[in-house]
Amino acid sequence: MLSQQHIDTVKATIPLLASAGTAITEHFYKRMFSHNPELKDVFNMTHQRTGGQPAALFNAIAAYATHIDNLEVLTSAVMRIAHKHTSFNIQPNQYDIVGHHLIETLRELAPDAFTKEVEEAWVAAYTQLAGIFIKVEGDLYAERAAQQGGWKDFRRFRVASKTPESDLVTSFVFEPVDGGAVIDYQPGQYLGIKLHPEGNEFDEIRQYSLSTAPNGSSYRISVKREGTGEIAGVMSNYLHDHITVGDEIEAMPPAGDFFFQDKQRPVVLISGGVGLTPMQAMLDTLAKQQYAQPISYLHACTHQGQHSFDAHVNSLKEQLNLSVYTWYEQAGNEAQGVLNGMMQIDAVKDSLPLTDGEFYLCGPVGFMMFVKQQLLSLGVEADRIHYELFGPHQEV
Repeated sequence: MLSQQHIDTVKATIPLLASAGTAITEHFYKRMFSHNPELKDVFNMTHQRTGGQPAALFNAIAAYATHIDNLEVLTSAVMRIAHKHTSFNIQPNQYDIVGHHLIETLRELAPDAFTKEVEEAWVAAYTQLAGIFIKVEGDLYAERAAQQGGWKDFRRFRVASKTPESDLVTSFVFEPVDGGAVIDYQPGQYLGIKLHPEGNEFDEIRQYSLSTAPNGSSYRISVKREGTGEIAGVMSNYLHDHITVGDEIEAMPPAGDFFFQDKQRPVVLISGGVGLTPMQAMLDTLAKQQYAQPISYLHACTHQGQHSFDAHVNSLKEQLNLSVYTWYEQAGNEAQGVLNGMMQIDAVKDSLPLTDGEFYLCGPVGFMMFVKQQLLSLGVEADRIHYELFGPHQEV
């Protein structure tokens, strides 16, 4: 049981955490993977190499310690992380492993400050946090398993089609090997898929946004080929180069706390690069629903060759009250609605529902920060700006 003394002790260690920074989480991961290498089948090792995951974990630990006496502040963060965990099929016993290595990391990095009292407080704090996640994730697993077409653990799917969408993006449609139905999802959510790339030491699990409206029988993801050479994305390149029609993958049920929320208001969908994938699910769903409110679709990419779903999006103008604006970083197409350079919202502000619209953002972190700041300066309230981040979470 977490006592007030435990809370006070944990909060008193915040300056110690801040001074150590990501050295704590870097040491933690190194220690955990050394003692429990089987967890490399779960964690994205690319995010380990780039430092993204250690930084995200450090921020989460610091936030928990700061708000340990007011956990309601962390509700949205807990839900976001819990959804991601369920796409990895994280199980309760894995929390014991993580907790052990976290405590030992604190002991090894700060032996003088990590007294028996501090250890007791952090064990109690971690036990409480783990219990929260285990409960939330258990509820999510049970809820999805109980739905029509639902399941638990990983389920095998077969590639039904593979379709290039642009120079860098290819779509994959997956149908369940068992021939059964699949659960619906909220447009904007993602699918966690698992593969063991040939020549790879470990399994790889990645999350990809579902890129069309739910249909009860299959799932579609649209994957960008990431990087080249030593910084090439393991999973994305393997999907592009080696996975073809008839091959099999494993998948967890759809998850994610970023999705379209129908408030019967004007909608603005803003994306950069492959960030347009969840927007396709939203657009297709709105088309199926014959959504009557105005919809604005803003997309930015490097050039026309990297513009995915262009023809499809424009075809939806026949079914929806839809306006489409595109920015190409490299000058090229001078067609109507196409602008050159970085996305400048000011250029189309008069056609946007700045006072009452709901804005959805997805794309690289820098792009979203750039766009969000523009929206705020134009008077859009922060609670009407919803965003999805691929990879370890950061605030934008």
